Amino acid sequence: MLKTDDSTKIRLLPEDVIGRIAAGEVVERPAAVVKELLENSIDAGSRSVSIDVDDGGLSLIRVTDDGEGMSRQDAIRAFQRHATSKLRSDADLWSIRTMGFRGEALPSIAAVSHVRLLTATRSDEVGTKLDVVGGLVGNMTDAPPVVGTRIEVTALFEHQPARKKFLKSAPTECTHIIRVVQQAALAWPAIQFRFTQNAQELLNYPTVRSERERIAQVYPRAFLDHGLPLHDGQTGASLTGYIIDAVHAKPSRIPQELFVNRRPVRSLTVSHAVGEGYGSFLPRGCHPRFVLFLDVDPERVDVNVHPTKREVRFSDNEFIHQLVRRAVRQRLSGGVGAPGRDDIEVSERATPHVAVSWPDSSGMTRSRPTETTVLPQPGPEIQLAFVSEAAEPYVRVPAGEVVALGQINRTFLVAQVGGDLVVVDQHTAHERVLFERLYRTWTARSLQAQPLLLPDPLDLSPDHVALILRYQEELGKLGLEIEPFGATTVLLRSTPVGLGPVDPKVFLEDLLEDLHQWERVPALEARVRPVLASLACHGAVRAGRSMQLDEIKMLVEEWRSEGEITTCPHGRRTSFRLSTDDLEKMFGRAGW
Repeated sequence: MLKTDDSTKIRLLPEDVIGRIAAGEVVERPAAVVKELLENSIDAGSRSVSIDVDDGGLSLIRVTDDGEGMSRQDAIRAFQRHATSKLRSDADLWSIRTMGFRGEALPSIAAVSHVRLLTATRSDEVGTKLDVVGGLVGNMTDAPPVVGTRIEVTALFEHQPARKKFLKSAPTECTHIIRVVQQAALAWPAIQFRFTQNAQELLNYPTVRSERERIAQVYPRAFLDHGLPLHDGQTGASLTGYIIDAVHAKPSRIPQELFVNRRPVRSLTVSHAVGEGYGSFLPRGCHPRFVLFLDVDPERVDVNVHPTKREVRFSDNEFIHQLVRRAVRQRLSGGVGAPGRDDIEVSERATPHVAVSWPDSSGMTRSRPTETTVLPQPGPEIQLAFVSEAAEPYVRVPAGEVVALGQINRTFLVAQVGGDLVVVDQHTAHERVLFERLYRTWTARSLQAQPLLLPDPLDLSPDHVALILRYQEELGKLGLEIEPFGATTVLLRSTPVGLGPVDPKVFLEDLLEDLHQWERVPALEARVRPVLASLACHGAVRAGRSMQLDEIKMLVEEWRSEGEITTCPHGRRTSFRLSTDDLEKMFGRAGW
């Protein structure tokens, strides 16, 4: 018989402490509660799920479904640790086909909160209401026989102040919950999902018939407009979904969604395979964006490697890697959906004959007409507009002076700078100019806003409206006055002084991608720079616009005044230079 005394160091923990430790692995924040409850609702065969929270889930989380419900006996048993209807033996761990399986969700949630359960099955004449406080089952009474389950969670972390102090603000916690709901919606398009915060509906995804229709509900239309459908597979695994056309890749990683057997997960194997598939197709500084659904034989994947099932392990990583890499590479290099030159330029092509304004050194805005006489061309591929030869062509240009020579394909400016020949990308160079001025003005805390004459109402998803309103004050300091105009509409009322015309809809799409990164970037400067870069990009002169020689000269001079930086804020090249020595060597004049 084991003898114990006061010197014993190893002791059994009390049951309530064991429950709280288990809860700490599963319940990190309100979004984790929502995730676990949603998975139970999905496994219950629900066709409609409603999620209601107050104060970002800190005051209330309520999940209501129309699934199969529970009997009274099962309702009590559901709050016991490791009680589950989804496993019968350890062999079942290697063929998991359900979202939940450990029997940890409800007892873990109940250990750190107050839980009220209302449930009924189709055969019940009366339903069940059960209260559980701090993991202890309390009152059980009759309830209306409404088929399905409703679980209300209150006082989350009330008795765990150390855990509670690490939670973020209510808007931040709400953002995490929104992501959980969106991931569930993407994985299960045949289920309706509805989400409210403080009684205001933020998400409502009616049942749809396809992944494409659900993606269109969750993400801006631009993702599908520039997305390429994937469909590939081999024995034991299949891959479907959408990847972004490499031409429209951006520095943002949103979205990068992976679902393995309908479970949202992270996988270094798949992420690496996607990157390998893009390879050299991807512009520098940009990332793949995708929503992928990987269905794998359950016996070839292990989801039991992380307390919250966020990660998976494949029995054959190389097989999965090759499948994903090949599917992405073939889709990017294939015939259907492959981008042509018109696709490449459309994002920077402006409407012809629209005045473009540039800020001068005083901060004022100068507008110049864009109509230019272009010389007749033998074909549409390349357009040249060079000036006639000067009266004194052999007089050396003073050092540093800019002589505008012309424009190639309404995109590249050609100029002589001192003794050098310089070719400048009109969009990226102007983008760099605007960015440097915006950043300099913001650093001096003197950035001012210019009101838009006719602000157009812009329809956004409710979660995107919430994201913008969350940072409304910070955006105002950048000259961006954005205000709500109803539950799903906003108005862009102002932009910083010195920008040219900005397409509000396209700009807000980029702005939302920047804002998604803000929570992970605490440094103010690191937050601001991408937004200013987006503003500069949208305010800069576009490729495809004809420019007069005085405009060319002005833009090249302004680019030089900012230091002749060779990349735009997004890393794209601004210029190419050939010195007099380079030219002499090229033409064999060196050493004459």
